Amino acid sequence: MTTKRILIIDDEYDIRAVAELALKTVGAWQVSTAASGSEGIAKAVAEQPDAILLDVMMPDMDGIATFQALQAHPLTQSIPVILLTAKAQATEKRRFAELAVKAIITKPFKAMKLPAQIAAALNW
Repeated sequence: MTTKRILIIDDEYDIRAVAELALKTVGAWQVSTAASGSEGIAKAVAEQPDAILLDVMMPDMDGIATFQALQAHPLTQSIPVILLTAKAQATEKRRFAELAVKAIITKPFKAMKLPAQIAAALNW
């Protein structure tokens, strides 16, 4: 079985670091990170990860705009995306559900359970 590759796109260093550590140690996956939507898109094109964990609230280019850009690009449109958000209200969840994302994980998340949540959402 090949090792899964995950790209984490989040503007908060602490969130990236905790998620990366959990995905590497518990999930035994390869992880790369990006601190902004534009950096994340460039890495997604270059690295072709198996999945993307994408923060919704980021400055400049938010997660929704980043997701739409990924969907519009032929090299990244088939990469499954899981949203990471602190906005867990019903209206936001309905809005996110209209997008073609694989799952929504709310912040704060339990780091040690994150790999299992991602694996379940993607049927890995």
